[in-house]
Amino acid sequence: MQTLPKERRYETLSYLPPLSDAQIAKQIQYILNQGYIPAVEFNENSEPTEFFWTMWKLPLFGAKSTQEVLNEVQSCRSQYSNCYIRVVGFDNIKQCQVLSFIVHKPSRY
Repeated sequence: MQTLPKERRYETLSYLPPLSDAQIAKQIQYILNQGYIPAVEFNENSEPTEFFWTMWKLPLFGAKSTQEVLNEVQSCRSQYSNCYIRVVGFDNIKQCQVLSFIVHKPSRY
């Protein structure tokens, strides 16, 4: 059994090593398969008490493929590389966010 190095943990999947783009694509495909609406958000810090993140563009209501969402993640990464970036899934029936996971951490951490 491997013990992870001591570092701050954030949200869902943060106890795993950083996700590759292929692994992120599988998570995004799950969001799309469930009928959730994906969105990309960013923030300068990831404190547990920080509930409001800035949304990158509008939610991707018409997204049909993982590549569309990954392109937005890449665009956000290139413009806000000093911020935490996460992908969220909104359920339009429950009218709430049902999942989120961090896809980018700033290089200072």
